[in-house]
Amino acid sequence: MKIRLVSINFSPELTGVGKYNGDMVRWMDEHGIDVDVITAVPYYPEWRVHDGYKGIAFRRELLGRVVVNRCPIYVPKNPSVIRRMLHLISFSVSSFLRLFSIRSQRPDVLVVVEPTLFCTPLVLLYCKVFNIKSILHIQDFEIDAMFGLGMAGGSGGIFERFAYSIESWLMKQFDKVSSISYSMLEKANQKGVAEEKLLFFPNWSDISFVHPEVDGKAMRRKWGVGEGEKVVLYAGNIGAKQGLELVIDAAERFKDRTNVKFFLVGSGAYVSNLVRLSCDRSLTNVEFKPLQAWKDVPAMLSMADVHLVVQRKGAADAVLPSKLTNILSSGGYGVVTAEAHTELGQLVEEYPGIYTCVEPENLDAFCAGLEKELDRAQGINTVARGYAEQNLNKEAILQRFTCDLVELCAKR
Repeated sequence: MKIRLVSINFSPELTGVGKYNGDMVRWMDEHGIDVDVITAVPYYPEWRVHDGYKGIAFRRELLGRVVVNRCPIYVPKNPSVIRRMLHLISFSVSSFLRLFSIRSQRPDVLVVVEPTLFCTPLVLLYCKVFNIKSILHIQDFEIDAMFGLGMAGGSGGIFERFAYSIESWLMKQFDKVSSISYSMLEKANQKGVAEEKLLFFPNWSDISFVHPEVDGKAMRRKWGVGEGEKVVLYAGNIGAKQGLELVIDAAERFKDRTNVKFFLVGSGAYVSNLVRLSCDRSLTNVEFKPLQAWKDVPAMLSMADVHLVVQRKGAADAVLPSKLTNILSSGGYGVVTAEAHTELGQLVEEYPGIYTCVEPENLDAFCAGLEKELDRAQGINTVARGYAEQNLNKEAILQRFTCDLVELCAKR
C-alpha cells in the first residue's frame, strides 16, 4: 500500500497540523509503510518562510525514507482575509502541479488535509482520473471558522450560502472523510457526508514522552519563577482566532497577586499586538517566550500550574485545539474556553475534574475558572492523565488509522 499525503503544513513546523502530519509520516515510515508527501515550504505559525527555504521553487527532500515534495506558496506578512485566500489558492495550484508532475508514481490512497479545502477540487480530479482512493482529513472546518469568527463579514448572505454548498459538494466526493472529534464528524454528516464514509481519526499525544513525572523545576528556575510562585501558561499558536486579549485582561485583574505569573509561549501573526497591549497596561506579570524545541516541551508543560486553552466564540467544534492533547498527557490542570454544548464542554461533564470549562470571551467566568484551577493545582491531575492514557495513545490511534487505509484500498 502506497499513501500520499497532501497538506499545506508539515514538519519542521512545531505546532498544530504540521506537527501531527510529521509525526504520522515518521510513524508510518518506521512501520514499513510506503508514504510520500506534497506540502508547502514551512512558514507556520510565524507566517514567515523558515530559513533555508526562502526563494525556492519546487524542492525534493528526504525525511528518513519518505520523499517530501516542497511547493512554493505566497506567505503574507499580515494575513488578512483576502491575503489568506491568496495564500491558500497559491498552494492549491503549486501542489497540483507537483502532483501532476509525479503522476507516474501513483499512490493507492491519497489523504488531503483541511485546511486547506482549496486543494480538494484538483486533488479529486487527480484521484478520479487515475482511480485512486481519496480521504479528506478535517483538522479545521475552515469555512465554519471563517464565518463563525466573523473573518468574512456578516453571516447569512449569498456568499456564505454559496461557500457552504460548494464545501458540502466537495466533501461528498471523497471515498472517506475523517476528523479529529466526534462532534466534527457529526458536523460533516450534517453537511451531507454519508455516515458510512466517516472515520474517527483523533489527534494524539506521545504519552510515553509527555508525562507527569517530567521535572519542570529547572525550566522554572531558567524562566525566573521563584519558590511559591504560580505559573499560568498558554503555549501554541498566537493568532486572531484564539482571542488571547482575554489572557491579558485576566493578567491585569491578577496584577496585585504577585505570586501569579502569566507566560505566553509561541509565535503567530498576533504576537506583536499582545505585546503592545501588555506594555500599554504596564503589566509586569506577563512574559512572552518563543516556541520551544520539542525536546523541551514536556518540561515546559510540567513547570506550569495551570494551562490555558483559549478560543473565541464560534470556533469550538470548527477547530479543536491540538495543544489540549499534551496538556492532558502531562496531567496538567487547565482552563478551557468553550460553549457547554460543544465537545470540549461535554467532555468536562463526562470526566469531572479533567479541566474547568468556561464561556468564551467572558472575563468574569475566565478569572473565576482560573482561581478555581489555581486553588486545586497540586500534584498530578489524575483525571486528565487517565483520559490521555485511555484515549490519546499515539500508537493505538495510528495503528487503527492504518487499518482503515488498508481496508479502503481493498475495496477496488
